[in-house]
Amino acid sequence: MLFQDFRLFTGERVLHRADVLVSSGRVVAVGAGLRGGPVVRGAGRTLLPGLVDAHVHVVPGASRQAVRFGVTTQLDMFAEPRVLRVERAAGPDAADLRSAGIGATAPGGHPGQYPRFSAFPTVSGAGSADAFVAARVAEGSDYLKVFASSAPGEPDLPTVSPEVVAALVSAAHDRGLRVVVHATDQEAALMAVRTGADGLAHLPFDRPPCPAFVAALAPVFVVPTLTAVESFCQVRHEVDPRVAARLDADALANLEDCMEPPPAPCYRPEHASGAVRPLRDAGVAVLAGTDAGVPGTAYGASLHRELELLVSAGLTPVEALAAATSVPARCFGLVDRGRVAPGLRADLVVVDGDPTRRITDSAAVAAVYRGGRLVSGRA
Repeated sequence: MLFQDFRLFTGERVLHRADVLVSSGRVVAVGAGLRGGPVVRGAGRTLLPGLVDAHVHVVPGASRQAVRFGVTTQLDMFAEPRVLRVERAAGPDAADLRSAGIGATAPGGHPGQYPRFSAFPTVSGAGSADAFVAARVAEGSDYLKVFASSAPGEPDLPTVSPEVVAALVSAAHDRGLRVVVHATDQEAALMAVRTGADGLAHLPFDRPPCPAFVAALAPVFVVPTLTAVESFCQVRHEVDPRVAARLDADALANLEDCMEPPPAPCYRPEHASGAVRPLRDAGVAVLAGTDAGVPGTAYGASLHRELELLVSAGLTPVEALAAATSVPARCFGLVDRGRVAPGLRADLVVVDGDPTRRITDSAAVAAVYRGGRLVSGRA
């Protein structure tokens, strides 16, 4: 298959006219004047690598919905094992799924206050960290999620201590797993960085970011989840008609909802968005993720809102697109995707318009390919 005469975002840079040759599910060549068939013509459209949502919580059907919006890889940050089995078996017409499995939290800690999560194992002390991580490896977890704070708006729930987080990080790293930490306040985020965690699953939004806080985050990657921060803070926005048309009534209702109860007034969306550009300037890797599954989000659809918010927060459209392609692939060791380059998977998204200049054009998804195979839309 030949993608001919497209504007191409490779995952790192823009080629204004390029051909991409695909064979046996892989990109064979990128250049000009390539030959092969059948041909998909660019005609002013843009070709992107398959998008990566770096923070979701899957439910049955999530992966099939995500792929309709160009999200070909989802990075799950806590899901029930039985749901993971269903979603991982969803087949080639759904987004690929990587997961932390069961997250590490204190007895009675977030999210154990919800009945469906209350029966999952917890970590009572540093001495139980190794066994907890070993069990996640045995279940097939791809990385470890640690809850170092409650969610804004909740009562104060028990949280894992710095000693427990350090023990979990050590046990995970010994087994080759990355560690991503849930921290919605700056104190918990700084603790996670000090213990050697690899990334933050949210940007804290309890206070404005100061230069010292930004500098302290240099060792980690960050998934701002500005979409979820809006929902926490009761911010509603008009849903893009191109997005609404692809959602069923339940998914649209969840997207238009907000999380309850609202947090304390100190939690403000501008505290998170205000950190994005300084973090970028400090060289911190910023990943696009949505917390999809919670109120205020929809699988796949919300990633386009996240890209828009990242640009509003100071990233260029090209940097935002990289945050949803090559950057998460690099940070999570997904060496076969995230870029359009010879030898990599032909996970590709055809978009009407030019999201490298107008990021909202990313929502105009015309066709989605997984492994060179059309799985959504029309060529």
